[in-house]
Amino acid sequence: MRAAAADLWADVPLGSGVTLVECDANGLAALAKPEGVLSHPNGPRDLARSLVRAPYDKAAECFEWTDAAGAARWIWLINRLDSATSGLILAATDGAVAQEVRSQFQRRRVRKVYQALVFGKPRQSPETWRDILSVTKGGGRIRTSSQGGGLPAECRMTLVRSGSGPVRVSLIRLEPQTGRSHQLRVQCAKRGLPIVGDQTYGNFGANRAFVKGGGLKRMFLHSQAISLEYQFGGRALAFSAEAPLPAEFGQIA
Repeated sequence: MRAAAADLWADVPLGSGVTLVECDANGLAALAKPEGVLSHPNGPRDLARSLVRAPYDKAAECFEWTDAAGAARWIWLINRLDSATSGLILAATDGAVAQEVRSQFQRRRVRKVYQALVFGKPRQSPETWRDILSVTKGGGRIRTSSQGGGLPAECRMTLVRSGSGPVRVSLIRLEPQTGRSHQLRVQCAKRGLPIVGDQTYGNFGANRAFVKGGGLKRMFLHSQAISLEYQFGGRALAFSAEAPLPAEFGQIA
């Protein structure tokens, strides 16, 4: 990333452990967040653990604050991750850029790659997973099910490596073609491959055994890479970024 592009983000109050991975001259950026950081605050109490430590306008989908010089500043959030998921999130310093990139997500023209540590081993690899999901939202909670829904979900799964310990875990690569809430977590669980540390759709007994055996207590889902093309200022532009896999994902016996 060029220094001039990075300057657009120099004074942004990034959250704890959040890093700027890539940024282009239009202010489009890929930020990498640790597990436990929120994509945006749901209220003042969440500022300390938010991607950007600033108030968030849900209607405009942007962070708002006043910098040291008294100038109003904005950062537009483009996509989101569950707080328990680590890795890449896109944001922009320009609202028009954010709108254009969001449209690429809606058209399914953004390539995303995740890595997940799961209990068990896929029966075949690679494999394309297709499901119909239902998503319910209420009381500040989201729940997704593979029963009785109407939302098509598709993902390409590839086995990276598998262990042979008493509790078998495997590292898999996931390339979602759709972006449903909790999609990857539910699709993994449905196939008997619950994500290690998933406290909602996972195997709770196996999670406890994993931690007792020396594993870290986190959900092992990581947004590793993202790439897309978008139009801005009359030009076709390409953008890509990658966030290294956290060291704890290497815990395969």
